[in-house]
Amino acid sequence: MRIKQVSARAILDSRKEKTILVSIKTDIGSFSASSPTGKSTGKYEAKSYKQNLEGDIKKIREFSEYFSGDEFTCFDCLEKIEEIVEKNVGANTLFALESAILKAIAKEQEKEVWQLINPNAQKMPRLVGNCIGGGKHSLIEKKPDFQEFLLIPNLKSVKQSFELNKKAKAEAEEILKKFDNDFKAKKNDENAWMTSLNEKIVLDILYRLKQKFKIAIGVDVAASSFYKRKKYHYLNPKLDRDSEEQFGYISNLIKNFGLLYIEDAFGEEDFESFAKLLKRFPDRLIVGDDLTVTNPKRLKKAIEKKAINGIIVKPNQIGSLLEVKKVCELARKNKIKIVFSHRSGETEENILADLAFGFEADFFKCGIDGKEREIKLKRLIEIEKRLM
Repeated sequence: MRIKQVSARAILDSRKEKTILVSIKTDIGSFSASSPTGKSTGKYEAKSYKQNLEGDIKKIREFSEYFSGDEFTCFDCLEKIEEIVEKNVGANTLFALESAILKAIAKEQEKEVWQLINPNAQKMPRLVGNCIGGGKHSLIEKKPDFQEFLLIPNLKSVKQSFELNKKAKAEAEEILKKFDNDFKAKKNDENAWMTSLNEKIVLDILYRLKQKFKIAIGVDVAASSFYKRKKYHYLNPKLDRDSEEQFGYISNLIKNFGLLYIEDAFGEEDFESFAKLLKRFPDRLIVGDDLTVTNPKRLKKAIEKKAINGIIVKPNQIGSLLEVKKVCELARKNKIKIVFSHRSGETEENILADLAFGFEADFFKCGIDGKEREIKLKRLIEIEKRLM
């Protein structure tokens, strides 16, 4: 496959904010891919754009002639792209460009995108769905300080898990109507229910769902978003906790509600508290996101500190799919569970499902409903169906 032309334009994500769509013309047809945008971002993430979206759009158009002499036949051919564009554009742009190229290579070879990564992939990831939300993703004044309250089915198929999450989320709506006088059945950035309740009451609701539907539950604390000057500043109710108090509080929640999955329970610099939590709860998933930002160097540090046993992989956090490959290989080598994840500002791009399956992710964190999230979940179901 040879690239004849590259172009880019702005489109709107699920938050109605601008993101990038990259298109390529090749000798076998035209292909495009878009990048999501995150709102809750770690400070070690790669920049979305070199300077701004408009600058990246202009820059990407300048590269058309640079690719005309190269032939692209496999996943590792992305190295040719990165040699040319990596330092000239941001992570969102690089991710969208590389995704479009993988689609073109797959089409030419009559393969699925995931087969370019690992033609022998067979393991379907377990779904992680955001049921009730808070933190930066919920645009209401009173809300839980934790960002996500998660449902994690463990059924035989992705399709069954998808359906179970939808049932459990519908049940959550009914319970919220009874417990939250301010509940208006509205959804946040990630299509999770918005509530004025605090995290303890929300976890009590999730615990009911756990018992009724035989489903595992978890949280994304996103602690960096409310950590400042060595304190965790809770607003609902208003109180401050130091690192030791935060550790005690999180430990009690894990025990009291039987949490399986705990993401970003501490600030993005606090490897020691992550390690302490993992040591205390080795049978739970202690997951890094802002801590590790899909970056091999950050992951190496987390491994050295024995800080996590699960890592969030968001391809546009790093941009380079070759770096995503390094992260997944390093995680697997060190028995760290891989959780491929959407962003809060999503598009109708579905390549995340192919990447998750190809890289043999253990979990797929992609919401529960909403068209931008369902398109990815349905793609994963389609992959599952073809393998049966």
